[in-house]
Order: sequence, then structure tokens, then C-alpha cells
Amino acid sequence: MCLCATVLSVAPAALAQPPDAAAPGNSPPIQHSPAANTQPEEAKRLFGIVPNYRTSASLQNYMPLRPKEKFKIAAEDAFDRGTMVLAGMFAAVGQATNTNPSFGQGVAGYASYLGTSYADLVIGDYMTEAIFPTLLHQDPRYFRKGKGRWKRLGYAAGQIFWTHADTGRGQFNYSEILGNSTAVAISNAYYPDNRTAADAVARLGTQLGTDMLANMLKEFWPEIDRKLFHRHPPNPPADVP
Repeated sequence: MCLCATVLSVAPAALAQPPDAAAPGNSPPIQHSPAANTQPEEAKRLFGIVPNYRTSASLQNYMPLRPKEKFKIAAEDAFDRGTMVLAGMFAAVGQATNTNPSFGQGVAGYASYLGTSYADLVIGDYMTEAIFPTLLHQDPRYFRKGKGRWKRLGYAAGQIFWTHADTGRGQFNYSEILGNSTAVAISNAYYPDNRTAADAVARLGTQLGTDMLANMLKEFWPEIDRKLFHRHPPNPPADVP
């Protein structure tokens, strides 16, 4: 199923646009008080599978995360049951296409595919959501734009390469690129096959593509949830520049 077609079919023509909380020259002050966070709680899983612990409805009332909060998000994503389901799906595809012949087939082969697929997801989560965001002072959360159709789609895809620093200012998403690159480099230790540079680039592309599709789903989730499950969020998502 094409995710792009799904999200575009349910995206609204226009939503209310609140004041820009992170416009250039007007960066929000760094605060850590939880009392300032008035945003509605997000669903923990999308479609009951895709972990959704790092989505924020907007940049309104922005507060940076402490390092321990970044590690908490990474742990919630990494050890969520949905992550295990996704690992199982990737493992099934890998075995069906025989991407690592040395793993073999049958139950033992599938176990190898499952273990390595889950390791990919866990390491990727910690690298992109905790370790690099802490070292580089970047925010690992996805801040929903909440207005438009094509603009939102482009925004969601672009968040792979553009994120926010702990100050709230936008900047290149070093955590995503370097984090996934590091995870791919580590994966060479447990993948007996496919250790060439081309294979590494292919795995990195898969990681980035998966995160990009997840961003699109997170961006349009309020509309998808309302259309398919007839649930209404307490507040509409706010526009993000």
C-alpha cells in the first residue's frame, strides 16, 4: 500500500495556524519545567504497531529534553512490542529474498534474520534518538507541521535532514544521518554477508527510508486516526515552519 497516497487522501485542506514558536530571531528560552507542556498526549503506537514515543503536536510551548529523557524515548522505541513486530516483518522479507545466504532457511535461519533485524532497529534507535542527540544537543522528536497537503508531505520527508537544536532553532539533522551511519557500520560485525560499501549504502538507505515513511505517517496520523477510527484529538496540530 502506498503510504503517500493514504496520507494525502485524508489530509485536510487547511488547519488553524498558531503563532510561530521557533521563528528565526525568536527562539524559545530553554526551559525544563514539565508544567509548561500543555500539548495533547500522542498515541503510543500507530495502527497498533509503529512506535510513536517521539512525536510532538507542534513547537508551541517548546521545551528541550534532558539527556535522560532522550534515552528514555530511545528505550521506549527500541523495546516496544511494535518494534519487535517490525523486526519480524523485516526478517521474513530478508529470509524470503535470501539476502544473507549464510543464515540459511528454516527456523534457525529465521531466528538469525530476526535477531539481526531487531539489533538494527535497537542500535538505530539509540544512536539517532539518544546518543547523537545528546552529544550534539539536538532534539530527536518529530514536530508535526499540521497544515497543508503537499507542504506537509515534503516537510515530513525533509525532517530526516532537518531538525531542531535544543534551543529550538532549526539545523541539519546530524543525529539522524550520523546515527544511522554508525548503526550500519556496527551491523557489519553481525552480518556475515554483504559487507561491501555498496551494501552499507543500501542498508543506510533502508534505514533513512523507513524513518522517512514513519515521519509521513506521524504527520498525518491525526487525520488518519479520525477518518479510520473516528477519534478526535483534543486540540488540532499547530503549523511548524
